[in-house]
Amino acid sequence: MKILFSPSEGKTTLATNEPINQKSFIFPKLFEKRKYILDEYNKYIHSLSDDELNKYFGIKNGIDFRIDIFKEKTCKAIQRYDGVAYDYLEYNSLNQKSQKYIDENTLIFSNLFGVIKANDLLPIYRMKQGRNLPNIEIDKYYKKEFSESLDNYLQNELVLDLRAGHYDKFYKAKNYITMKFIKNGKVVSHWAKAYRGIVLKELAKSNIQTQQDILRLEISNLILKEIQKTKNKTTIIYEIGK
Repeated sequence: MKILFSPSEGKTTLATNEPINQKSFIFPKLFEKRKYILDEYNKYIHSLSDDELNKYFGIKNGIDFRIDIFKEKTCKAIQRYDGVAYDYLEYNSLNQKSQKYIDENTLIFSNLFGVIKANDLLPIYRMKQGRNLPNIEIDKYYKKEFSESLDNYLQNELVLDLRAGHYDKFYKAKNYITMKFIKNGKVVSHWAKAYRGIVLKELAKSNIQTQQDILRLEISNLILKEIQKTKNKTTIIYEIGK
């Protein structure tokens, strides 16, 4: 089973491993394709004035992220991100078996690095969702260069897509399960992030491997309401309790 997951704009400052290299990521044969984007990013952020950099990053202290991402120390991707989903995942509190499940089965779709495994190594960096580089649409680039390898990697796997819809632009799975979270008849957004993290945590704790196991999984405050099926997608709809 493989779980597709979103990144977060928030990052930790953890620095436990050496800087990135070809062995840092899934699909090492595609490292040069990935490195092309990283080289362009490095050049671009160092070409901007302080004000331009703040605007590009969407923060006031953008200069703090004007770094060389090839020289910064790294940590596991799953420990680099600290947004809402990651707060509720509570990776560091899980036992070794559950952490290994996440490390080996979770694919995160970074706005800068493209698809990475949860235990791939990332430096601290900044990149807003949907932001591009001059003359490069990053999502389209990664979709073109990595989709075939992803298709091959996932072809014999049960795929659970827990990503936000934006990340379909990076890769669209052929056959997959997804989840929708509703409250009072309406789809939620902020709480969807939280429950994606909770779902991943519970999958790991129970070592879930099949669709039947997913459906039998009891998650606090979630009530299974409906299962919708189309040709290549199964949507599990949960009602958030009071």
